[in-house]
Amino acid sequence: MIAVAFLRHAPTEWNAERRLQGRTDVPLSTEGRALAATWRLPVSLHSFDVWASPLGRARETASLLGLTPRIDDRLIESSWGEWEGHTLDALRERPGFLDIEKRGLDLAAPGGESVRQVQARVVDWLKSLERPALAIAHNGVLRAAYALATGWTMVDKPPQRMKPATAHLYTWDGAKLTLDRLNLPLAS
Repeated sequence: MIAVAFLRHAPTEWNAERRLQGRTDVPLSTEGRALAATWRLPVSLHSFDVWASPLGRARETASLLGLTPRIDDRLIESSWGEWEGHTLDALRERPGFLDIEKRGLDLAAPGGESVRQVQARVVDWLKSLERPALAIAHNGVLRAAYALATGWTMVDKPPQRMKPATAHLYTWDGAKLTLDRLNLPLAS
């Protein structure tokens, strides 16, 4: 059994504008940097190996936490393809988009990837772990891990809310991800 924690990067301007970032390498906002500078990892995570997405917002969040992560492409944000840069509200105004949203785990933007594809990447990363690990990643990765652990189909709202500025703790047994605790605070 290996303990695994996931932490979402600090906010960007696109987060504030509610734009889909995907693989677009949007930097942390001034507010995001200031917020991350106040974060402290829970003591229970101090001995964890640290990993991060290759995107700058995840790497900078790690740096602001005083961490030097191993970079792993499997932790990159899900690709939103043609939808990157758009707001969800604007996309929902398009004819037929609400039907697309009902695809849950199979939802994929044109030229993008589905949640199931993100889950496959996350599982591949989990299988490579030998010690407790903290992944500094993205909302798409965190939601994919949560769905893996809970059976959430992503057709409706999640049973529990993952709050910002928190870490989420799981256990990986080599085949199954189990949720231990959501929303470990990062406040100093």
